[in-house]
Amino acid sequence: MAGRGLFITFEGTDGTGKTTQIQRLSVDLRQANYDVCLTREPGGTPVSEQIRDMLLNPDHSEMAATTEVLLYAASRAQHVSEVIKPALKAGKIVISSRFADATVVYQGYGRGLDLERIHHLNRIATDGVTPDVTFVLDLPVEIGLQRVQKSRGGLDRLEREKIEFHRRLREGYQLLAKQEPQRLKLIDAQVNPEQVYAQIQAVIQPLLRQ
Repeated sequence: MAGRGLFITFEGTDGTGKTTQIQRLSVDLRQANYDVCLTREPGGTPVSEQIRDMLLNPDHSEMAATTEVLLYAASRAQHVSEVIKPALKAGKIVISSRFADATVVYQGYGRGLDLERIHHLNRIATDGVTPDVTFVLDLPVEIGLQRVQKSRGGLDRLEREKIEFHRRLREGYQLLAKQEPQRLKLIDAQVNPEQVYAQIQAVIQPLLRQ
């Protein structure tokens, strides 16, 4: 990994434990003297965080699907330009909670928007940046949503969608993992957090030795 950055993303439906695993991985990498840039989507920059507020606000239930996908693309373009590209250029390990795959799944498989248009938007927004590895934490959506409700006491605009929407998301992530198995690693998130982390470490360690 010497001389170049490493881009790691975490994906999955809501409540799969992404935050827990990201925090543990970032702590371990920093203790091993890696320079880690921790970020998230939507968000990661002041501009992108304001867009995040618009996207997830439950009061914005009237938001059109096309508006939604364009806002995600705008947030990502700023995120890539301001945070991700500079960090990778500096040789850092960038760990992001969600990235372009989330738009394919949520607005493509979830909302039913044209996948080719989404891929085109993603190509513009990412400016050629692709994760080295993406962990897709897989969990039945009913369990995940119960976890979110219990931990936060409320759901954001997307989390409030009907259960069928969330099932389409899980199926979308599973399909992406089958299509791109070299990059997207499907992780069983039904086991305990230690076992989830062991699956992640089995993939990360060979990458760090490159």
